[in-house]
Amino acid sequence: MGHDHHHGPDDANRTRLAVAFGITATILVAQAVGALLTGSLALLVDTAHMLTDAAGLAIALVAATLASRPPTARRTWGFRRAEVLAALAQSAVLLAVGVYVLVEGVQRLFEPPEVPARELVVFGVIGLVGNVVALAVLAGGRSASMNLRAAFLEVVNDALGSVGVIVAAVVIATTGWQQADAVAGLLIGALILPRALKILREATSVLLETTPAGLDLDDVREHLLGVDHVVDVHDLHASLIATGLPVLSAHVVVDQRCFSTGHVPHILDTLQECVAHHFDVSVEHSTFQIEPAAHATHESPTHP
Repeated sequence: MGHDHHHGPDDANRTRLAVAFGITATILVAQAVGALLTGSLALLVDTAHMLTDAAGLAIALVAATLASRPPTARRTWGFRRAEVLAALAQSAVLLAVGVYVLVEGVQRLFEPPEVPARELVVFGVIGLVGNVVALAVLAGGRSASMNLRAAFLEVVNDALGSVGVIVAAVVIATTGWQQADAVAGLLIGALILPRALKILREATSVLLETTPAGLDLDDVREHLLGVDHVVDVHDLHASLIATGLPVLSAHVVVDQRCFSTGHVPHILDTLQECVAHHFDVSVEHSTFQIEPAAHATHESPTHP
């Protein structure tokens, strides 16, 4: 089967990231000014969240650009894993912000500062409008890569954070309950931590070369053994290079007669067709070592 596959993110997705970054950076500046003027924890937290998101979008944009570079003899997959490293960096920063928010929020519940509600509403609305626009820009490409998915989720949580700021301002204006600002800050922090852990888990899973989700190697082995003339399957491995790029390799023992009858090429075609189309995860990059049973005496003892 052919191997001329296009794997780089397209220009449209890079444009989405660039536009979303521009919008987020603009909102960041506006909210930073608002946080200084109002002293609001909710707005400060949302600004910190926005800072990490702006940085995350910038990293995602750089990673997407690097990922579009062609492979070389030194980097045979190009920079496809740049998106995974970017997602890992984003999750680490978000975890730090989330922990800070929780600590500061609890302290402010007991000693709430005076927060001007009117100004808080204004900056909350500015943030919400900007986030909605950024969401519209990213929506069309959010499933294209891990980076775009992470960026989209970040902006979703930013929008929810802006809603929290607005609600806190309304509560303060109508009831005078200043703790509403701290509560909103804590809720925004509660939104950050699970998302950060999810991105961290996904990125770490790729770096540890865990079998891609949705691909059961026991099931794969069973189907490969069902191919005519296949005697055994060992050294079966599968991992994910980057979003949408799973790879699989295996040693396949076939009947000795297949080497004299010329049947080996047909077996190889069948094996590759099987892993490319039979399972929920389509593996187009598969490598099979076809070998006779006698080859086992030449295998390394460390092979599983």
